[in-house]
Amino acid sequence: MEEVRLMKGNEALAHAAIRYGCDGYFGYPITPQSEVMETLMEEMPWETTGMVVLQAESEVAAINMVYAGAACGKTVFTSSSSPGVSLMQEGVSYIAAGELPALIINVMRGGPGLGTIQPSQADYFQATKGGGHGDYHLITLAPSSVQEMCDFVGLGWDLAFKYRTPAILLADGVVGQMMEKVVLPPFRPRLTDEEIKKLRPWAVTGKSGGRKRNVLTTLELDPEIMEKHNERYQATYRLIEENEVRYEAFNTDDCDYLMVAFGSIARICHKTVEIAAEHGVKIGIIRPITLWPFPKKIIAEVGSRVKGVMVVEINAGQMIEDVRLAINNPSVPIVHFGRLGGIVPTPDEILDAFNASFPNK
Repeated sequence: MEEVRLMKGNEALAHAAIRYGCDGYFGYPITPQSEVMETLMEEMPWETTGMVVLQAESEVAAINMVYAGAACGKTVFTSSSSPGVSLMQEGVSYIAAGELPALIINVMRGGPGLGTIQPSQADYFQATKGGGHGDYHLITLAPSSVQEMCDFVGLGWDLAFKYRTPAILLADGVVGQMMEKVVLPPFRPRLTDEEIKKLRPWAVTGKSGGRKRNVLTTLELDPEIMEKHNERYQATYRLIEENEVRYEAFNTDDCDYLMVAFGSIARICHKTVEIAAEHGVKIGIIRPITLWPFPKKIIAEVGSRVKGVMVVEINAGQMIEDVRLAINNPSVPIVHFGRLGGIVPTPDEILDAFNASFPNK
């Protein structure tokens, strides 16, 4: 029987983590994602499932606890918002280099700096390009509903363990804070230590067999060996790009124009498209669900046959760079509309910007 609740996106995410069979959460409070930790503390899963819930002394400490837990084959995650995730970047790079599965939640707020506690999508570059040092990628999932905040927890971990790489759930403050009906997933049992040893032989579990079996390091002083490590990472990323692209396409079969948007702003664009249709203007929408790997093929296919493309984001223009690279056609005008400082545009504002960009429809 389905269990249906009315809750915030952040709350749904926390419930989903418990039900997935998570071993540990390590985080530090920051608006607009503090309800993740608050919900975990209220639910007290350490009494029911044995899950560890720990408020670390800082975001730096939290990501290194995730690093340690992931190295042991545990199902672990952290959550934060933009400035806090910035502090975690060195640890994220270490987790990627260690080829470890872990889940990172970023409920974005306006910046740069401490900025505002209002919503933003300005961490797109940080997530999709690898905000830390080195050549690595994060599987990046962008939810646009409370249900997806719930569902993408399991999906993020499934992909992270499948490819032994960290995944990030890149939400904006609107999705984290809004309330909707959500269907919660069934409970999965946590793996026992013996099951981890059997199913995750790469894990550092204290088993016998010499020092190298019990120590994880990402340091390699021989550049040729380090290059081979990097080539292995890149082979994994190519595999992810081949198999894990996800997107939602709406009204794209015979559209004259295309909008590309992710997260909460994609929902607002749907209303814009409805208003435009009343005036005889056919606009399609592509919503990337995986920001990395980016849905280049579908955007190139639709973008190559429309009169113009508008990329809508709550930032100064970040995803538009990937859209331009995907379409790669100078004859198709590609424009951007976004609000900054935590302001979320209305459907009418987006339509006004669209009409100003494409006056000769």
